[in-house]
Amino acid sequence: MSEPASIATGIAGRYASAVFDLAREENQMDALERDVDTLQQALAESGDLRDLIHSPIYSREQQQAAIGAVADKAGLSATMGNVLRLMASKRRLFVLPQMLTALRARIADEKGEITADVTTARPLSSEQSERLGRTLAEKLGHEVKINSAVDESLIGGLVVKVGSRMIDTSIRTKLAQLQNTMKEAR
Repeated sequence: MSEPASIATGIAGRYASAVFDLAREENQMDALERDVDTLQQALAESGDLRDLIHSPIYSREQQQAAIGAVADKAGLSATMGNVLRLMASKRRLFVLPQMLTALRARIADEKGEITADVTTARPLSSEQSERLGRTLAEKLGHEVKINSAVDESLIGGLVVKVGSRMIDTSIRTKLAQLQNTMKEAR
C-alpha cells in the first residue's frame, strides 16, 4: 500500500472507531447502519458530493456548510452529521469512502455477519438475492450480507467474493477457459 493511501486508511479508521464507539454507547447501531447505507448510496450517485469531498477549491467553511446540508437533507443521525462537519473543519472529508468501508466492516463484525460481494450480468431479484444469502450462510456458518453489483460483460452467471475466496461461474470466464483449452489442443 502506498504511503498516502495508508495515511488515509489510518485517518479513516480513527474516525470510524470514534463514530462506531459513540453509536454503540448511545445504542444507535441501527441508525449508524442506515447512515452508512445512505452515505454510500449518495457517494455512488452524486458526482457533486464526490467533488465536494475531494476538491481543494472549497474552503473549510464551504465544505462544512455543504456537508451539513447534505447530512440534514439525508436525515443522518446527529452523531454522523457532527462527525462529518468535524471532518470538513479538519479538511478530512477525502477519507469519507474509506471511513464508510471501515464502519461497514465494524458493523458486520458486531452483528456476526460476513459480507459477500456478488457481481452478476443482470440485477438479482429479491428472491434470488435471499436464496443466495441463505445458501452462503449455510456454507459459511454465518449470516451473510450481500453487496450486489452488475457487470454486463459477464454475459451470465455470477462472481461471488467472500473475504479472500472467489467463486466465478460467469459465462465470460467459462468462455475464456474454453478458449485457452482450445489453444492448448492445437
